[in-house]
Amino acid sequence: MPIAVRVESVSKQYRIYDRPADRLKETLTRGRWKAHREFWALKDISFKVEAGTTTGIVGPNGSGKSTTVKMLTGLLAPSRGVVQFDGRSIQDDLTTYRNQLGYVPEEAHLYPFLTGWEYLELVGTLRGLPRSEFEMKIDSLLQLFSLHPSRHVGMGQYSKGMRQRILLISAIMHNPEIFIFDEPLSGLDVTSALIFKNLVHALGQQGKLVFYCSHVLEVVEKVCTDVLILRRGVVIAQDSVANIGKILGQSLENTFLHLVDDVDTMTVANNIVEVMQAA
Repeated sequence: MPIAVRVESVSKQYRIYDRPADRLKETLTRGRWKAHREFWALKDISFKVEAGTTTGIVGPNGSGKSTTVKMLTGLLAPSRGVVQFDGRSIQDDLTTYRNQLGYVPEEAHLYPFLTGWEYLELVGTLRGLPRSEFEMKIDSLLQLFSLHPSRHVGMGQYSKGMRQRILLISAIMHNPEIFIFDEPLSGLDVTSALIFKNLVHALGQQGKLVFYCSHVLEVVEKVCTDVLILRRGVVIAQDSVANIGKILGQSLENTFLHLVDDVDTMTVANNIVEVMQAA
């Protein structure tokens, strides 16, 4: 039976404080003085993703994409519901789950005083890989991602695209079963982006489970087998990319606009130009 990630009736509530002092006052009074407002970022969402599939997570700003990604990585625990991997709650043993996870966050926060090689060496050590194995992988992957000549240069001198490639290497070098890519093409040049898109296809063919979070719907349509559409904290559609397009006879981009925000984008664009040119 293929491995799967299952999200069951998951909701996530945030407490919003207007002032930092309000949080402290509420803590000191042990909740007797309530100073927060409650906001539900996710509302009873459920979905299942199996190995061998690449699922695009899409939605407008504020739809719950970032919260969903943080739940899938174990960075946030649900307020209600459960995230399961291979039939078990990931919160029961986060260490084991994260050993099976390769994660590329939206922003590349790296240690600028380390070289690319030193950072990947650190990652390999923390992952518990044998030194001979991770040194071989680092050397090969740096060459494949065209970073080998800069391997001993401090990452503070790297461009955004170079830092992004280091993140990609760190996410794949331990050969995990699950990949979560959050806007992974950010900063990549054309060649690196094409390599990465082909890599995503190859990972799916190898039976890996891939989550791909992006605002670029054209890319999602090309690299993903399935798509999950979020709006205001709920799942409004989940199906294969092909089937979602067939339902309305439209591209994923037009289907997304129809389901999420029924806006005539061409009219809005023309109105913007008219206002811009007004005397």
